[in-house]
Amino acid sequence: MDDAAYAGTVPHEPVDVVALGESMVTFLPGAPGRLADVPSFDRAIGGAESNVACVLAAAGHSARWVSRVGADGFGQHLVERIAGYGVDVRAVHRDPARPTGIYFRTAGDRGTGAHEVAYYRTGSAASAMSVGNVDLAAVRAGRVLHLSGITAALSPECRELMDALTAPRAGRPLLSFDVNHRPGLWRTADGPLVLLDLARRADVVFVGEDEAAQAWGIEGGPEAVREALPEPDVLVVKRGARGATAFASRRPPVLEPALRVDVVATTGAGDAFAAGFLSATLRGLPLPARLRYGHLFAAAALTTAGDLAPPPARDHADRLSDLDGAAWGRLRLGPGWTQADAAEQEANTP
Repeated sequence: MDDAAYAGTVPHEPVDVVALGESMVTFLPGAPGRLADVPSFDRAIGGAESNVACVLAAAGHSARWVSRVGADGFGQHLVERIAGYGVDVRAVHRDPARPTGIYFRTAGDRGTGAHEVAYYRTGSAASAMSVGNVDLAAVRAGRVLHLSGITAALSPECRELMDALTAPRAGRPLLSFDVNHRPGLWRTADGPLVLLDLARRADVVFVGEDEAAQAWGIEGGPEAVREALPEPDVLVVKRGARGATAFASRRPPVLEPALRVDVVATTGAGDAFAAGFLSATLRGLPLPARLRYGHLFAAAALTTAGDLAPPPARDHADRLSDLDGAAWGRLRLGPGWTQADAAEQEANTP
């Protein structure tokens, strides 16, 4: 629907999680090689915030995605694909004047830098999101509101929207913020400071240890990151293969080692980690279990080729999360593990 038809037409039923941000149509190469040489591409979708919504919906939670897309075929494809995961997309605007963002990438592993990416998102419909054209009631009608630093980099209007959504206010949902520092998106030099300010306003923050070093010059491990970010009730510092450390107010930090995984591709793993952590948060699980859920959901993404992977069934994830430390350390997961029977998976644990 276009903006003129939008006002007052979207119900604001409460959901578990609302995610706001840009999604784009992704073109993946049909063969390895440089972008200049690849003869054909397959179409997929990608977007940090919508990835979280899709994974949470697949895990049995109610989720809503809020954004803007062009009134074009690519926008229709995005909306239909995301809705196909069970996500509520009724608060997505169709913009007749701006296109849906797209990007192309090569077959190299995006996580190692051995790849090329060509973005076509400048002037996209999502970059025009603002306080005036986003249904704020729909955005705030969730137990959790998940945002990322990518949105703040898209335009001054998006930055103002992020400021409004992270401002303290009565009845604000639990605010989840993934820093997602993307230096190439920022047109101004103050990007790192904007991200730091947004993180300080959030309740749950996800940031990579290397990301904190790159954006804010923070060295010295997770404790140094926590010293710079004491405000969030929960801070999760991701450390790649070394695991993740969570800090919570008035509790000692918790470290959970990463799983051994036969990696197919790293795309979407950070979003899946956030989804797993939030899934366990919504269920009221203790902090160590939340980290393990993050690792398990990330392992699902790491062992598949696309941005989105089906998470493990809840009973399967619960059984693996409940393993003792030694058994957790011996666990190794490969492609297809989320579809395996939980008992068989555990029986095959070395």
